[in-house]
Amino acid sequence: MPETGASALSPTPSSHPPLFRAEQFVWLTARVLEQRLFAYHFLNGAADPVETALDAYRNEDGGYGHALEPDLRGPVSQPLHTGHALHVLDAVERCGGQRVDRVCRYLTSVSTPEGALPTIHPSQRGYPVAPFIPIVDDPPSALLATGPVVGLLHRNDVWHAWLFRATDFCWQAVESLEKSHPYEIEAAVAFLDSAPDRTRAQAAADRLGRLVREQRLAVLEPEKLDVYPVSPGYAPAEHHFPHDYARTPRSLARAWFTDDEMSRSLDHLAGEQQEDGGWPVRWRQWAPGTALEARPMVTIEALRTLRAYGRHIG
Repeated sequence: MPETGASALSPTPSSHPPLFRAEQFVWLTARVLEQRLFAYHFLNGAADPVETALDAYRNEDGGYGHALEPDLRGPVSQPLHTGHALHVLDAVERCGGQRVDRVCRYLTSVSTPEGALPTIHPSQRGYPVAPFIPIVDDPPSALLATGPVVGLLHRNDVWHAWLFRATDFCWQAVESLEKSHPYEIEAAVAFLDSAPDRTRAQAAADRLGRLVREQRLAVLEPEKLDVYPVSPGYAPAEHHFPHDYARTPRSLARAWFTDDEMSRSLDHLAGEQQEDGGWPVRWRQWAPGTALEARPMVTIEALRTLRAYGRHIG
């Protein structure tokens, strides 16, 4: 008979395939949304249950809140929550229709005078938030928040009036970057990978790749972590690797790294799976619950990245 109950969720030996170990970790620790995403990606699960779980985070204004992004607590809609929701919808091929029209209306309502998104809207004030995310009354436009959203909407052939100025902002921000940090570069890649002007995107990506190497924003030798700098404000071990920029071989960022560099990066990623089956959170952990909620997200993304590069996960 198959194991059931607590015995089925006990720690599993590291000799089991990565997917088996991760599945035990997800059932043990993840929110309903991540459980259903895991089932969709790896267990032939359907998209409808994912959408149903995501609806719990949606607000009347068309945005998303309720700690969908664990580092922002409270019920209010925020650009980062809403960008995360679009990422989920894109992952299950449901990023379109009236739901996304409502999202675009929300994005319009919280945009800066430039037509772009702030990292965090002042409505967050009064609710717990990670100490590394400052709340200000008049927040500036941020590529970090805007780039991934614009990229996902273009990727899914969504056209809305909000996109015109937001796209212009992203081009200006990406093409003017001189000194940056890994999360901003990741946001730039998310935009460039789906930007409609492919020739312009290729040129911008080539320049960013040189910047990443010159400023040592990617660890190219994981066995020598201590010689690579960590960006100001990041946690002590918050390094970034080639696979963080090029999540799939189709990404423009893949050309930034040699085959050997990418192979070492993927080896490192595979080796980060912990004894409980999950992958670690590398950014600063400021509350126990937020780290617990984030680890299943990181675990799913790690498995998807490894699978995208043809690595065996089980």
